[in-house]
Amino acid sequence: MAASSLETLLQHPALWRGDDLARVAQPSLATGFAALDRALPGGGWPVGALTELLHEREGVGELRLLAPALARLTREGRWVAWVTPPHLPYAPALAAAGIQLSRLLVIGKTTLRDNLWAAEQALRAGSMGAVLFWPSDIDSRAARRLQLAAEAGGAAGFLYRPLRAAEQASPAALRIVLEAQGDELSLRLLKRRGAPATAAIRLRLAKSLVFPGREGRRPAASSFSPGQAWHA
Repeated sequence: MAASSLETLLQHPALWRGDDLARVAQPSLATGFAALDRALPGGGWPVGALTELLHEREGVGELRLLAPALARLTREGRWVAWVTPPHLPYAPALAAAGIQLSRLLVIGKTTLRDNLWAAEQALRAGSMGAVLFWPSDIDSRAARRLQLAAEAGGAAGFLYRPLRAAEQASPAALRIVLEAQGDELSLRLLKRRGAPATAAIRLRLAKSLVFPGREGRRPAASSFSPGQAWHA
């Protein structure tokens, strides 16, 4: 191969080298956190691909992490689908975070097969800015179908999975372990396109998703009842 042809190939945006961050051809969605954007190929959440967010328990900040991006999408008139969330989203808290409620679609739990079908159809629809999915269980074949659906529909897909799933292979373009560290959220990038990440990222998240409960107390981290926020 001629030197000029090789150089042209090496500059192609779809090509990445192991010692550098990927220069992704697909668009990205700014996370709202400068330190995280700098660590992600494309400078944000991958669009047209899956991101896995792995955590040991609910309430570590897994929703507040996405709030800036979801607020931006809904302000732009894009739809955001929540597929089988573990709790009913608390509308006042979401609105306070800047998320336009009129652009949210919530799909409740049914059977695993139907839940997977709903998530796949939402990702593939072409009208969704983002799809958040909490699968009760998912294998590599089903995850691959979701990755292909995100590519076809151009949506940013987010899978919330238990921490133990970090040991399993995944077709997701980005995999991040979330851990609460005092008032901060620690993000460990298990997988990204390009060079492996060497250090965790620590973020201080906004507290705008925490609202007083019925008796004027803040709800526990993983609790939900009418009049309380899902503290996540």
